[in-house]
Amino acid sequence: MILRPYFLSCLAHASYLIGDEGSGSAVVVDPQRDVEGYLADARELGFTIRHVILTHFHADFVAGHLELRGLTGARIHLGARAEAEFDFEPMRDGDVLEMGGVRLRVLETPGHTPEGISLLLFDLSKDAARPHAVFTGDTLFIGDVGRPDLMASVGMSAYELAGMLFDSLREKLLPLSDETLVYPAHGAGSMCGKNMSSERVSTMGEQRRFNYALQPMSREAFIGMVTADQPEAPAYFSLDAKLNRQERATLPDTLEQVLRPLSAAAVRELAAAGAQVLDARDPADFAGGHLKGSINIGLGGKYATWAGTLLRIDRPIVLVTEPGRETEAATRLGRIGFDGIAGFLEEGMAALAARPDLVERVERVTAPALAGMLGEPVPPLVLDVRGTGEHGSKSIVGTVSIPLPHLEEKIGELPGLLPAGRRLVVHCASGYRSSIATSLLARHGVAATDLVGGIAAWEAAGLPVVSPAPPSSVSATKV
Repeated sequence: MILRPYFLSCLAHASYLIGDEGSGSAVVVDPQRDVEGYLADARELGFTIRHVILTHFHADFVAGHLELRGLTGARIHLGARAEAEFDFEPMRDGDVLEMGGVRLRVLETPGHTPEGISLLLFDLSKDAARPHAVFTGDTLFIGDVGRPDLMASVGMSAYELAGMLFDSLREKLLPLSDETLVYPAHGAGSMCGKNMSSERVSTMGEQRRFNYALQPMSREAFIGMVTADQPEAPAYFSLDAKLNRQERATLPDTLEQVLRPLSAAAVRELAAAGAQVLDARDPADFAGGHLKGSINIGLGGKYATWAGTLLRIDRPIVLVTEPGRETEAATRLGRIGFDGIAGFLEEGMAALAARPDLVERVERVTAPALAGMLGEPVPPLVLDVRGTGEHGSKSIVGTVSIPLPHLEEKIGELPGLLPAGRRLVVHCASGYRSSIATSLLARHGVAATDLVGGIAAWEAAGLPVVSPAPPSSVSATKV
């Protein structure tokens, strides 16, 4: 038996290739949409990918089941409660998929979603009675369990799903032996839970001892705990859950159609017609010069997550990247179903060398310089675009808090806090989100300065923070 894990850091997504050397057959569990890595490894190992299994309809990414089906002829398997437009093999509790010396047995584990399943993995050459591992999808994470609130929009309440999750954990997963390895579909950084570990694999024994959600408690206590304080889900989650049920275009076909080089004049025409110009370069490069009106979401951070949160799915996207990175930028948007790309600026920013009138820059300030400015008679207004919890745990004294996902809806409230001559300085944790924020503000006619390095640079300079921070928001702040 060969088990090869994959981890896509930008989406905190884990997937798995399992193969049997004797039969040469392999299965991929919860694949990402760009599937070249699985195909290359299968060729290297001498496997044919014959099956692809989704543990549930993922909401935070578009899975690669249709891509693998198209490229390998693999059979798609889903939980028996699943409803989909494409043909699939429904898998019920106790159903078995065998590939020579490898066996996968299905456990129906609804809760995160109604159709969720987990998969017991048996290496028959070693032990046909006890599972080697369990693939838990989004039912059980390392240090956490799947959130039950994402399916509320399709007629099932978070309360109902949390009750199902309680039963799945207690009746299906907790009875597994301590040594059973646990392989979840996500890790730290995913918004499918609230307390995930950065570890990629654990054991049922470790989770039984240390996972807060597996401790002895009543059903009602569990429901109250797992439905409280969940992170806000990005708007694209409902789109991806829908796309994973549909028969849709595959990523290779999509990229072939959308990766069109565009002249600067064509980009300007598209932008004038309502297209979103997405500059995927690093914040420092964006600050040095960018096309007016563009949004900066750099490839160096959680690019797809923030693009899915802040861009509109119903408007075309024009990409601006360093030359040669346009395929990466489009592929990573494709991972969350944002296929509506009109093309990319050919030659990148070099295409605008003869048109300096179309280029603008972002003013940036260092932490020591900002500290000096805060002592002036009219100090700048400092805007923190981190999450509410981040701001509440540690902040620069006197800052206003507007989490980045809500910035555009509250931009109209900022002018009242900025009398003539008062500057606006934006910060986040490290400078990634603040660059996004300054680009959004500029599109709405609000000039802002970016704090280089964010609050991390502020602290590194030995400057004071308050913890916990006093209540601070646009509606509560008085000038």
